[in-house]
Amino acid sequence: MVKKVIEKFEVEYLQVLDENGKVDEKLMPDLSKKQIKELYELMILMRTFDDKAFSLQRQGRIGTYIQFKGQEASQLGTAYALTDKDWMFPMYRSGGALIVRKHPMHMLLQYDGGDMWGLRTEKINNFPIAIPVGTQTPHAVGCAWASKLKNEKVVSLVYTGEGGTSRGDFHDALNFAGVNKVPCVIVVENNQYAISVPRKKQTAAETFAQKAIAYGIKGIQVDGNDIFAVYKAAKEAVDYARKGNGPTLIENVTYRLGDHSTSDDAKKYRSDKEVQEWMKKGPIIRFEKYMRANKLLDDKYKKEVAKKAKEKVEKEIKIYENLKNPDVEDMMKYTYEEMTDNLKEQFEELKNNIQ
Repeated sequence: MVKKVIEKFEVEYLQVLDENGKVDEKLMPDLSKKQIKELYELMILMRTFDDKAFSLQRQGRIGTYIQFKGQEASQLGTAYALTDKDWMFPMYRSGGALIVRKHPMHMLLQYDGGDMWGLRTEKINNFPIAIPVGTQTPHAVGCAWASKLKNEKVVSLVYTGEGGTSRGDFHDALNFAGVNKVPCVIVVENNQYAISVPRKKQTAAETFAQKAIAYGIKGIQVDGNDIFAVYKAAKEAVDYARKGNGPTLIENVTYRLGDHSTSDDAKKYRSDKEVQEWMKKGPIIRFEKYMRANKLLDDKYKKEVAKKAKEKVEKEIKIYENLKNPDVEDMMKYTYEEMTDNLKEQFEELKNNIQ
Protein backbone atom coordinates (compact mmCIF):
# COMPACT_ATOMS: atom_id res chain seq x y z
CA MET A 1 0.00 0.00 0.00
CA VAL A 2 1.20 3.51 -0.80
CA LYS A 3 0.39 6.83 0.78
CA LYS A 4 1.89 9.82 -0.99
CA VAL A 5 1.32 13.46 -1.90
CA ILE A 6 0.11 13.66 -5.51
CA GLU A 7 0.09 17.43 -5.85
CA LYS A 8 0.49 20.60 -3.81
CA PHE A 9 -1.23 23.90 -4.49
CA GLU A 10 -0.85 27.53 -3.57
CA VAL A 11 -2.85 30.71 -4.10
CA GLU A 12 -1.07 33.89 -5.19
CA TYR A 13 -2.12 37.30 -3.83
CA LEU A 14 -1.39 40.46 -5.79
CA GLN A 15 -1.18 44.05 -4.60
CA VAL A 16 0.69 46.75 -6.51
CA LEU A 17 -0.71 49.96 -4.99
CA ASP A 18 -1.03 50.06 -1.20
CA GLU A 19 -3.45 52.10 0.91
CA ASN A 20 -0.90 54.92 1.21
CA GLY A 21 -0.62 55.37 -2.53
CA LYS A 22 2.78 53.70 -2.85
CA VAL A 23 3.49 51.18 -5.60
CA ASP A 24 5.88 48.30 -6.12
CA GLU A 25 7.56 49.42 -9.34
CA LYS A 26 8.57 45.85 -10.15
CA LEU A 27 4.91 44.86 -10.28
CA MET A 28 3.54 47.93 -12.07
CA PRO A 29 1.62 47.07 -15.24
CA ASP A 30 2.56 48.69 -18.54
CA LEU A 31 0.46 51.85 -18.46
CA SER A 32 1.33 55.27 -19.86
CA LYS A 33 0.66 58.49 -17.95
CA LYS A 34 -2.15 59.15 -20.42
CA GLN A 35 -3.73 55.79 -19.63
CA ILE A 36 -3.39 56.34 -15.89
CA LYS A 37 -5.24 59.64 -16.26
CA GLU A 38 -7.87 57.95 -18.39
CA LEU A 39 -8.37 55.35 -15.66
CA TYR A 40 -8.76 58.09 -13.07
CA GLU A 41 -11.28 60.00 -15.17
CA LEU A 42 -13.29 56.83 -15.76
CA MET A 43 -13.25 56.03 -12.06
CA ILE A 44 -14.59 59.48 -11.18
CA LEU A 45 -17.24 59.17 -13.90
CA MET A 46 -18.30 55.82 -12.47
CA ARG A 47 -18.62 57.20 -8.94
CA THR A 48 -20.45 60.30 -10.18
CA PHE A 49 -22.96 58.21 -12.12
CA ASP A 50 -23.47 55.84 -9.20
CA ASP A 51 -24.12 58.62 -6.69
CA LYS A 52 -26.51 60.40 -9.09
CA ALA A 53 -28.40 57.22 -9.96
CA PHE A 54 -28.89 56.59 -6.24
CA SER A 55 -30.37 60.10 -5.90
CA LEU A 56 -32.63 59.53 -8.91
CA GLN A 57 -34.01 56.40 -7.30
CA ARG A 58 -34.74 58.25 -4.08
CA GLN A 59 -36.57 60.89 -6.14
CA GLY A 60 -38.68 58.26 -7.88
CA ARG A 61 -37.11 58.94 -11.30
CA ILE A 62 -35.83 55.35 -11.72
CA GLY A 63 -36.76 52.07 -10.07
CA THR A 64 -34.72 49.90 -7.70
CA TYR A 65 -31.04 50.67 -8.10
CA ILE A 66 -28.00 48.56 -7.19
CA GLN A 67 -24.90 50.59 -6.39
CA PHE A 68 -21.32 49.56 -7.19
CA LYS A 69 -19.80 52.24 -4.95
CA GLY A 70 -16.46 51.06 -3.57
CA GLN A 71 -15.98 48.50 -6.32
CA GLU A 72 -14.82 50.90 -9.03
CA ALA A 73 -11.27 49.54 -9.28
CA SER A 74 -12.50 45.96 -9.47
CA GLN A 75 -14.78 46.71 -12.41
CA LEU A 76 -12.66 49.32 -14.15
CA GLY A 77 -9.42 47.34 -14.06
CA THR A 78 -11.01 44.21 -15.48
CA ALA A 79 -13.15 45.84 -18.16
CA TYR A 80 -10.23 48.04 -19.26
CA ALA A 81 -8.22 44.90 -20.08
CA LEU A 82 -10.70 43.83 -22.78
CA THR A 83 -10.85 44.79 -26.46
CA ASP A 84 -14.07 45.88 -28.13
CA LYS A 85 -14.34 42.46 -29.80
CA ASP A 86 -14.28 40.62 -26.48
CA TRP A 87 -17.50 39.72 -24.69
CA MET A 88 -18.52 40.90 -21.24
CA PHE A 89 -21.18 39.24 -19.08
CA PRO A 90 -22.38 41.58 -16.32
CA MET A 91 -24.24 40.81 -13.12
CA TYR A 92 -26.71 43.21 -11.51
CA ARG A 93 -23.91 45.21 -9.82
CA SER A 94 -21.79 45.66 -12.96
CA GLY A 95 -23.00 49.13 -13.92
CA GLY A 96 -19.49 50.55 -13.62
CA ALA A 97 -18.02 47.91 -15.91
CA LEU A 98 -20.74 48.62 -18.46
CA ILE A 99 -19.81 52.32 -18.46
CA VAL A 100 -16.18 51.38 -19.12
CA ARG A 101 -17.42 49.12 -21.92
CA LYS A 102 -19.06 52.13 -23.62
CA HIS A 103 -22.65 51.25 -22.77
CA PRO A 104 -24.45 54.63 -22.89
CA MET A 105 -25.33 55.87 -19.42
CA HIS A 106 -28.78 57.02 -20.50
CA MET A 107 -29.52 53.44 -21.56
CA LEU A 108 -28.45 52.14 -18.15
CA LEU A 109 -30.90 54.61 -16.62
CA GLN A 110 -33.49 53.49 -19.15
CA TYR A 111 -33.06 49.94 -17.88
CA ASP A 112 -33.14 51.09 -14.25
CA GLY A 113 -36.32 52.96 -15.11
CA GLY A 114 -37.99 49.69 -16.12
CA ASP A 115 -37.46 49.67 -19.88
CA MET A 116 -35.74 46.50 -21.11
CA TRP A 117 -34.53 48.26 -24.26
CA GLY A 118 -31.92 49.98 -22.13
CA LEU A 119 -29.85 46.81 -22.37
CA ARG A 120 -29.75 46.63 -26.16
CA THR A 121 -26.16 46.06 -27.19
CA GLU A 122 -26.23 45.64 -30.97
CA LYS A 123 -22.96 47.51 -31.46
CA ILE A 124 -21.27 46.53 -28.18
CA ASN A 125 -20.29 43.03 -27.14
CA ASN A 126 -21.96 43.24 -23.73
CA PHE A 127 -24.57 40.69 -22.73
CA PRO A 128 -27.65 41.94 -20.85
CA ILE A 129 -27.41 42.25 -17.07
CA ALA A 130 -28.13 38.97 -15.29
CA ILE A 131 -30.41 39.28 -12.27
CA PRO A 132 -30.50 35.61 -11.13
CA VAL A 133 -27.43 34.83 -9.04
CA GLY A 134 -24.77 32.88 -10.92
CA THR A 135 -26.56 32.19 -14.20
CA GLN A 136 -24.29 34.47 -16.22
CA THR A 137 -21.21 32.31 -15.54
CA PRO A 138 -22.23 29.35 -17.76
CA HIS A 139 -23.42 31.85 -20.39
CA ALA A 140 -19.92 33.35 -20.56
CA VAL A 141 -18.26 29.94 -20.67
CA GLY A 142 -20.60 28.87 -23.47
CA CYS A 143 -19.78 32.00 -25.45
CA ALA A 144 -16.07 31.39 -24.91
CA TRP A 145 -16.45 27.81 -26.10
CA ALA A 146 -18.17 29.09 -29.27
CA SER A 147 -15.23 31.46 -29.85
CA LYS A 148 -12.83 28.54 -29.52
CA LEU A 149 -14.82 26.36 -31.92
CA LYS A 150 -14.83 29.21 -34.45
CA ASN A 151 -11.08 29.75 -34.00
CA GLU A 152 -11.64 33.36 -32.97
CA LYS A 153 -9.17 35.19 -30.74
CA VAL A 154 -12.04 36.51 -28.62
CA VAL A 155 -12.24 36.34 -24.82
CA SER A 156 -15.32 36.28 -22.58
CA LEU A 157 -15.17 37.93 -19.16
CA VAL A 158 -17.89 37.42 -16.56
CA TYR A 159 -18.60 39.04 -13.19
CA THR A 160 -20.11 37.30 -10.20
CA GLY A 161 -20.20 38.01 -6.50
CA GLU A 162 -18.74 35.74 -3.85
CA GLY A 163 -22.29 34.60 -3.14
CA GLY A 164 -22.50 33.36 -6.71
CA THR A 165 -19.74 30.85 -5.99
CA SER A 166 -22.20 28.93 -3.82
CA ARG A 167 -24.48 28.26 -6.77
CA GLY A 168 -24.28 25.13 -8.87
CA ASP A 169 -24.17 27.22 -12.06
CA PHE A 170 -20.76 28.56 -11.02
CA HIS A 171 -19.23 25.13 -10.49
CA ASP A 172 -20.76 23.67 -13.65
CA ALA A 173 -19.27 26.57 -15.59
CA LEU A 174 -15.78 26.27 -14.09
CA ASN A 175 -15.70 22.53 -14.64
CA PHE A 176 -16.69 22.88 -18.30
CA ALA A 177 -14.27 25.78 -18.78
CA GLY A 178 -11.38 23.81 -17.33
CA VAL A 179 -12.04 20.63 -19.27
CA ASN A 180 -12.41 22.47 -22.58
CA LYS A 181 -9.79 25.20 -21.92
CA VAL A 182 -12.12 27.92 -23.13
CA PRO A 183 -10.94 31.55 -23.41
CA CYS A 184 -12.80 32.90 -20.40
CA VAL A 185 -11.97 35.07 -17.38
CA ILE A 186 -14.18 34.63 -14.32
CA VAL A 187 -14.11 37.64 -11.99
CA VAL A 188 -15.38 37.03 -8.46
CA GLU A 189 -16.03 40.38 -6.80
CA ASN A 190 -15.65 39.49 -3.15
CA ASN A 191 -17.34 42.52 -1.59
CA GLN A 192 -17.65 40.73 1.78
CA TYR A 193 -21.44 40.25 1.73
CA ALA A 194 -23.94 38.17 -0.25
CA ILE A 195 -26.80 40.52 0.59
CA SER A 196 -26.63 40.12 4.41
CA VAL A 197 -24.55 36.91 4.54
CA PRO A 198 -20.91 37.72 5.46
CA ARG A 199 -18.01 36.19 3.59
CA LYS A 200 -17.04 33.95 6.53
CA LYS A 201 -20.43 32.21 6.34
CA GLN A 202 -20.22 31.79 2.59
CA THR A 203 -17.36 29.29 2.51
CA ALA A 204 -14.87 27.53 4.77
CA ALA A 205 -12.17 28.04 2.13
CA GLU A 206 -9.46 30.57 2.90
CA THR A 207 -10.00 32.23 -0.48
CA PHE A 208 -12.46 32.13 -3.35
CA ALA A 209 -9.54 32.06 -5.75
CA GLN A 210 -8.63 28.54 -4.64
CA LYS A 211 -11.91 27.21 -6.02
CA ALA A 212 -10.17 27.31 -9.39
CA ILE A 213 -7.80 24.55 -8.25
CA ALA A 214 -10.51 21.90 -8.21
CA TYR A 215 -11.24 22.54 -11.86
CA GLY A 216 -7.68 22.64 -13.11
CA ILE A 217 -7.60 26.32 -13.98
CA LYS A 218 -5.55 29.30 -12.85
CA GLY A 219 -6.72 31.25 -9.84
CA ILE A 220 -5.43 34.43 -8.20
CA GLN A 221 -6.56 36.67 -5.34
CA VAL A 222 -6.14 40.39 -5.94
CA ASP A 223 -6.50 43.55 -3.85
CA GLY A 224 -9.71 44.62 -5.54
CA ASN A 225 -9.33 48.26 -4.47
CA ASP A 226 -5.97 48.50 -6.21
CA ILE A 227 -6.56 49.62 -9.81
CA PHE A 228 -3.07 48.59 -10.91
CA ALA A 229 -3.22 45.09 -9.42
CA VAL A 230 -6.69 44.47 -10.86
CA TYR A 231 -5.66 45.62 -14.32
CA LYS A 232 -2.42 43.64 -14.21
CA ALA A 233 -4.17 40.41 -13.20
CA ALA A 234 -6.96 40.92 -15.74
CA LYS A 235 -4.62 41.80 -18.61
CA GLU A 236 -2.50 38.73 -17.95
CA ALA A 237 -5.60 36.53 -17.73
CA VAL A 238 -7.08 37.96 -20.95
CA ASP A 239 -3.79 37.52 -22.83
CA TYR A 240 -3.44 33.99 -21.44
CA ALA A 241 -6.93 33.07 -22.63
CA ARG A 242 -6.46 34.70 -26.03
CA LYS A 243 -3.36 32.56 -26.62
CA GLY A 244 -5.47 29.43 -26.16
CA ASN A 245 -4.19 28.53 -22.69
CA GLY A 246 -7.59 28.44 -21.02
CA PRO A 247 -9.50 30.26 -18.28
CA THR A 248 -8.49 32.14 -15.15
CA LEU A 249 -10.47 32.89 -12.00
CA ILE A 250 -9.71 36.27 -10.42
CA GLU A 251 -10.93 37.02 -6.90
CA ASN A 252 -11.04 40.77 -6.31
CA VAL A 253 -11.14 41.48 -2.59
CA THR A 254 -13.17 44.68 -2.29
CA TYR A 255 -16.10 46.12 -0.32
CA ARG A 256 -19.65 47.19 -1.03
CA LEU A 257 -19.87 50.66 0.54
CA GLY A 258 -23.59 51.03 -0.10
CA ASP A 259 -26.56 48.85 0.78
CA HIS A 260 -27.14 45.69 -1.23
CA SER A 261 -29.74 47.67 -3.16
CA THR A 262 -32.07 50.61 -2.59
CA SER A 263 -34.46 48.06 -1.03
CA ASP A 264 -31.92 47.07 1.63
CA ASP A 265 -30.74 48.47 4.97
CA ALA A 266 -27.17 47.26 5.56
CA LYS A 267 -27.09 48.76 9.06
CA LYS A 268 -29.04 45.72 10.21
CA TYR A 269 -26.12 43.38 9.56
CA ARG A 270 -22.89 45.41 9.57
CA SER A 271 -21.45 48.23 11.67
CA ASP A 272 -20.67 51.81 10.69
CA LYS A 273 -17.16 51.24 12.05
CA GLU A 274 -16.58 48.46 9.53
CA VAL A 275 -17.78 50.64 6.66
CA GLN A 276 -15.56 53.52 7.75
CA GLU A 277 -12.51 51.24 7.91
CA TRP A 278 -13.12 50.05 4.36
CA MET A 279 -13.69 53.61 3.14
CA LYS A 280 -10.09 54.38 4.15
CA LYS A 281 -8.99 51.57 1.81
CA GLY A 282 -11.18 52.83 -1.03
CA PRO A 283 -10.01 52.71 -4.65
CA ILE A 284 -10.35 56.44 -5.37
CA ILE A 285 -8.56 57.63 -2.22
CA ARG A 286 -5.46 55.53 -2.77
CA PHE A 287 -5.40 56.22 -6.51
CA GLU A 288 -5.41 59.97 -5.84
CA LYS A 289 -2.59 59.60 -3.31
CA TYR A 290 -0.50 57.85 -5.94
CA MET A 291 -1.31 60.41 -8.63
CA ARG A 292 -0.50 63.38 -6.41
CA ALA A 293 2.81 61.82 -5.38
CA ASN A 294 3.67 61.32 -9.05
CA LYS A 295 2.54 64.81 -10.12
CA LEU A 296 -0.37 63.46 -12.18
CA LEU A 297 -3.05 65.13 -10.05
CA ASP A 298 -3.47 68.57 -8.53
CA ASP A 299 -6.52 70.44 -7.21
CA LYS A 300 -7.21 72.13 -10.53
CA TYR A 301 -7.18 68.90 -12.53
CA LYS A 302 -9.28 67.16 -9.86
CA LYS A 303 -11.96 69.86 -10.08
CA GLU A 304 -11.92 69.74 -13.88
CA VAL A 305 -12.40 65.96 -13.89
CA ALA A 306 -15.25 66.18 -11.36
CA LYS A 307 -16.96 68.95 -13.35
CA LYS A 308 -16.62 67.09 -16.63
CA ALA A 309 -18.01 63.89 -15.09
CA LYS A 310 -20.99 65.73 -13.61
CA GLU A 311 -21.76 67.41 -16.94
CA LYS A 312 -21.61 64.06 -18.77
CA VAL A 313 -23.95 62.42 -16.30
CA GLU A 314 -26.44 65.30 -16.33
CA LYS A 315 -26.48 65.22 -20.13
CA GLU A 316 -27.24 61.50 -20.09
CA ILE A 317 -30.04 62.05 -17.57
CA LYS A 318 -31.70 64.56 -19.90
CA ILE A 319 -31.51 62.08 -22.78
CA TYR A 320 -33.02 59.37 -20.58
CA GLU A 321 -35.87 61.53 -19.33
CA ASN A 322 -36.79 62.55 -22.88
CA LEU A 323 -37.06 58.98 -24.16
CA LYS A 324 -40.45 57.75 -25.27
CA ASN A 325 -42.20 55.26 -23.02
CA PRO A 326 -41.80 51.64 -24.14
CA ASP A 327 -44.59 49.89 -26.00
CA VAL A 328 -46.51 47.74 -23.53
CA GLU A 329 -46.90 45.10 -26.23
CA ASP A 330 -43.12 44.62 -26.32
CA MET A 331 -43.20 42.37 -23.27
CA MET A 332 -45.19 39.83 -25.26
CA LYS A 333 -43.61 40.19 -28.69
CA TYR A 334 -39.98 39.47 -27.92
CA THR A 335 -40.01 36.37 -25.73
CA TYR A 336 -39.83 34.00 -28.68
CA GLU A 337 -39.22 34.38 -32.40
CA GLU A 338 -42.83 33.26 -32.85
CA MET A 339 -45.35 33.53 -30.04
CA THR A 340 -46.79 30.32 -28.65
CA ASP A 341 -50.57 29.84 -28.72
CA ASN A 342 -50.69 30.69 -25.02
CA LEU A 343 -48.75 33.93 -25.58
CA LYS A 344 -50.96 34.84 -28.54
CA GLU A 345 -54.01 34.49 -26.31
CA GLN A 346 -52.43 36.65 -23.61
CA PHE A 347 -51.31 39.16 -26.23
CA GLU A 348 -54.85 39.62 -27.53
CA GLU A 349 -56.16 40.05 -23.98
CA LEU A 350 -53.44 42.61 -23.28
CA LYS A 351 -54.28 44.62 -26.42
CA ASN A 352 -57.97 44.66 -25.49
CA ASN A 353 -57.19 45.91 -21.98
CA ILE A 354 -54.90 48.75 -23.06
CA GLN A 355 -57.10 50.13 -25.84
